[in-house]
Amino acid sequence: MASTNARSAAIAALTSFKSMAPRIHFAETPIKDIFASNVFNEEVQRERLPKPVFEKLHETIRNGAQIDPAIADAVAVAMKDWAIEKGATHYAHIFYPMTGVTAEKHDSFIQPTGDGKAILDFSGKELSQGESDASSFPSGGLRATFEARGYTAWDPTSPAYILENPNGTVLVIPTAFVSWTGEALDQKTPLLRSMEAVSKSAIRLLNVFGKNSQKVFSTVGPEQEYFLIDKNFYYARPDLLNAGRTLFGARPPKGQEMEDHYFGSIPERVLACMLEVEHELYKLGVPVKTRHNEVAPAQYEMAPVFETSNLAHDHQMLTMETLRRIADKYGLACLMHEKPFAGVNGSGKHNNWSLATVEGENLLNPGSTPHENAQFLTFVCAVLRAVDKFAGVLRMSVASAGNDHRLGSHEAPPAIISVYLGDQLNDIIEQLENGKPKSTKRGEDVWLGTRVLPKLRDAGDRNRTSPFAFTGNKFEFRAVSAGQSIAGPNTALNTIVAESLDYIAGKLEAELVGGKEFNKALHGVLSEIVKQHKRVIFNGDNYSDAWHAEAAKRGLPNFKTTVDAAPAILTKEVVELFGKYKVLNEREVHSRYEIHLENYKKRINIEAQLMVSMARTQILPAAIRYQGEVAESIVAAKTAGVNIGNLGEQEQSLSDLSKTIGELQRKVTALVQATEHAAASDEADEDVLAQATYSKETIIPAMKAVRELGDKLETIVADDLWPLPTYREMLFIK
Repeated sequence: MASTNARSAAIAALTSFKSMAPRIHFAETPIKDIFASNVFNEEVQRERLPKPVFEKLHETIRNGAQIDPAIADAVAVAMKDWAIEKGATHYAHIFYPMTGVTAEKHDSFIQPTGDGKAILDFSGKELSQGESDASSFPSGGLRATFEARGYTAWDPTSPAYILENPNGTVLVIPTAFVSWTGEALDQKTPLLRSMEAVSKSAIRLLNVFGKNSQKVFSTVGPEQEYFLIDKNFYYARPDLLNAGRTLFGARPPKGQEMEDHYFGSIPERVLACMLEVEHELYKLGVPVKTRHNEVAPAQYEMAPVFETSNLAHDHQMLTMETLRRIADKYGLACLMHEKPFAGVNGSGKHNNWSLATVEGENLLNPGSTPHENAQFLTFVCAVLRAVDKFAGVLRMSVASAGNDHRLGSHEAPPAIISVYLGDQLNDIIEQLENGKPKSTKRGEDVWLGTRVLPKLRDAGDRNRTSPFAFTGNKFEFRAVSAGQSIAGPNTALNTIVAESLDYIAGKLEAELVGGKEFNKALHGVLSEIVKQHKRVIFNGDNYSDAWHAEAAKRGLPNFKTTVDAAPAILTKEVVELFGKYKVLNEREVHSRYEIHLENYKKRINIEAQLMVSMARTQILPAAIRYQGEVAESIVAAKTAGVNIGNLGEQEQSLSDLSKTIGELQRKVTALVQATEHAAASDEADEDVLAQATYSKETIIPAMKAVRELGDKLETIVADDLWPLPTYREMLFIK
């Protein structure tokens, strides 16, 4: 009865839980006083660095100038002194390998002096460059065991910070991670390259408009969805612990159909956890702004203010780590899998993307008269063209085994990449197709039926079914999944938009050299783009079957799974695109393809083996035990002289139970055989696409068959015998 005891013990522990976390007093430490207090930011740098060093450092940060190696020693000394004053004993180069999580190596400041004593030292070389075993991280063939050298390289555009621990602090330095040959082994390096590419292309186009900007940044505000459940339940579920999602679990009588959780009152324990998460993030300079209940029970969301893509990426990784770490203090487990519970909404990370000049202009801000804002319309058309031309790149950037469960499940955008513009912008784009736009459609004031409430007005509605929606002054890429790094999607966005900006700039430059009047040339180019790429615009219900049929008519790709999407990045056009903008060379592109498919098949293999283990050691024993109890009861009733005719229903129930147990045993055996075949293919070093395809076409259907029977048994077996915490418990007991 150990499994049963684990479940009942989890409920008992939950109901008696008392948090030992310290209280957060924002009245004593206001946000404005703690914000970025643990960050080696511009204010600290200005105070501690010699003026020439500060100016050179900020020329790099602000305008993307080459970092001057001569300033590294001065920055290192100032950074070390600041960190030691805050209790730091070690420094760490933090980097972002293609595992999807962060990595770090801690080194002490201590340097023995040879006389039995020591000094604290930190050099420019130690700041600028570190080393790690590159062959121990996913590399997609870029590194082998005998080619182990990899480097971490200081990224001055993302400030160092102090990571606090109950027993001390660490100076954390964001870095890029590359091989000895200079190829990117991480998420950050391609993102930084893509930011340079889109900046260069945007500046070129702005020059055609007669504007001189020093730098253009891609900016991001990533909304983070996540689940919080009691960690006693988490530890009693091997699937959550090892796979991040429930592999078994019958749908509860109440799920999210009452729609009463969304924006509802935040449970006290959850709110206390959120407040401490925000407190810690404020100290690290992460501008978290919004928090609320999400649609599914036990699901929540937090969102930050916009930042440059690189900093937003680093802060997003910090946010996920902080959520997991702080949740544990409140007896909670933070789940960021794309679909931890079947039958309720999964979690995404809505990636709000835009472009802004270093001078402060948002290039996707329509202004009050967008039909007259030629520059804005030009950048919108560039995005439309990019999304249509390279839809496969965007789809691949969010592809994973986990996200395959979420995309297209009537809770998240489908795998078909389309663009929502809203009524106002869509009307202007339609006008643009046929000539110069002449008007901007205005929203009507909404009268709320009483004078005490204000009239409301907005330019258009929102469309939460669209994977790529214009939302006022930015595009929201909604297909990004909750647990992934935002670096990949933003690298893809920056690169494909850079190509479109260059395309438009090149067309206009040629027209102007030929003597064409600017406005006439511009409207001609934009009209042509709308005509060629308007198929990607869709403002309706992306969940509907009618749209799927319409999208197929339009020729839009529908890569439903990771296996379908992966080959899209190996096309000649895509490889040339990333090569042209020096974001990824051909080997680096191929490495990402290999890693995506490797991760896909490995995750499914882990889930399949977990499912077999749980079925054999938890579900089947409970079901067989219940079968024995039912059989004993029937025998006892017969012995006591109960009329056999009255036992018919019970005997039929026993027969049905026995049949389901037998079917489950056969399906588990079939799943074992499927995983053994996959292991043999792996040993034979079979092509990774073939292995991933086998996982998709054979292992996943076998897993679905096992789950169906396991979930059926949950609805039959006596509750006191069922070993696993149920959905009704995990989602609703706070």
